[in-house]
Amino acid sequence: MKEKKFSAGQKWGIVVAVLIIVVYFAHGVYERKNAPRPLRVGFFVGSPYNVPQSDAYAVLDEAIKRYADETGTAVTYVSGIRKDDYGEWLAERFVEGDEPDVFFLTADDLNLYAGIGALKELDNFIEQDAAVTVDDYYSASINSCVYGKNIVALPFESVPTLMFVNKTLLKNEGIAMPSNDWTWADFLAVCRQVTRDADGDGALDQFGCYDFSWQAAAVTNGVALFDDDGQSANFSGAGLNETILFLRELKNIRHGHEISAGDFDRGRVAFRPFSFAEYRAYKPYPWRIKKYAAFHWDCVKLPRGPHGKNISELDTLMVGMSARTDKEDEAWKFMKKLCNDKEIQKLITEKSQGLPVRRDVALNLDFSDEIMNPQIVTEVLNDAVPRPKFARYEQTMLYADREVKRIIAAEDYSVGALNHLQKEITALLQH
Repeated sequence: MKEKKFSAGQKWGIVVAVLIIVVYFAHGVYERKNAPRPLRVGFFVGSPYNVPQSDAYAVLDEAIKRYADETGTAVTYVSGIRKDDYGEWLAERFVEGDEPDVFFLTADDLNLYAGIGALKELDNFIEQDAAVTVDDYYSASINSCVYGKNIVALPFESVPTLMFVNKTLLKNEGIAMPSNDWTWADFLAVCRQVTRDADGDGALDQFGCYDFSWQAAAVTNGVALFDDDGQSANFSGAGLNETILFLRELKNIRHGHEISAGDFDRGRVAFRPFSFAEYRAYKPYPWRIKKYAAFHWDCVKLPRGPHGKNISELDTLMVGMSARTDKEDEAWKFMKKLCNDKEIQKLITEKSQGLPVRRDVALNLDFSDEIMNPQIVTEVLNDAVPRPKFARYEQTMLYADREVKRIIAAEDYSVGALNHLQKEITALLQH
């Protein structure tokens, strides 16, 4: 085959064409490498409170849309991460150095990531931003975001614990619905009255309360189990002793019968502490029918101890910023959109089972329930207490929970048991 010859002009034209192609593709690679990276968000599908949720992404998607419209900044997230898998997924991202710029946090997550310095401290952001003040939020909600002496997250939504009340059972027993300022004594009196053999077969089949935890009872008696930094504990004081005696008395009312969640679901138990998310999820039809079809119910505040209030511990879903992000300004603006924007906070009441953390939004909630009106909701959020936050909290509470339950269940009890526990907890904290 005869070799084709190119003239000098043709050869120069080919060289120019090749150079143009090389420059074009090199420019494309440069543009891709230097194109603005979208802000990445870590989130999970499903309710953090283990209740039905029709659209877990509704609030997040709306916040992303509004933020993008206002700033022109793209925001992305990985969908389909289940709540149970979220912790592992987030940890893997951190290990690989590919964590989201902004990510949602439970209380346990905050303890973990703040404890290793993975969360950006936000105090300076708040101080320099006139649009955000800590007074915008309920104190327990914003205090949930404090680790040590620094704010390391913003609150997104909060959920207190309330007392579910089987109104049908109380009505059948001729007992009025409890008020929101009732006491342990009022509560025990009702439990004694309703605990009986209702069907006459010789065995107890109707009961006062299921699952009133010692931690929840301690909060209602004003007991702070740990100081703020987790350096000391208070397990031997009078408040926890009163709590133990109260729970032992509650246990004795059922005469050794083990009450189950199924007993409550079937309408055989008068009271059960539940999160407010459970109340919101199962109050309307059709979830009410699917979960609690056997009786009518409502909720009130938890009963208070002799030295406490009708309050509960607050569970808060928070939003944090990676300490390694190179998009601080964008991350902060998006966090504000999620946690401080009034319209997004209002949307929480429509699309989630949590409560808004902004005071002004929560004050204007529209509940049609006679008992759970906005004023009561506001009181619950005002008075709630955040979970303790220090590095050894989960480990310490696992041990304390086992030991306190053992003390409550024991045949004999003396204050000495709590004194001994105090020494053991102190040793754990100082180890």
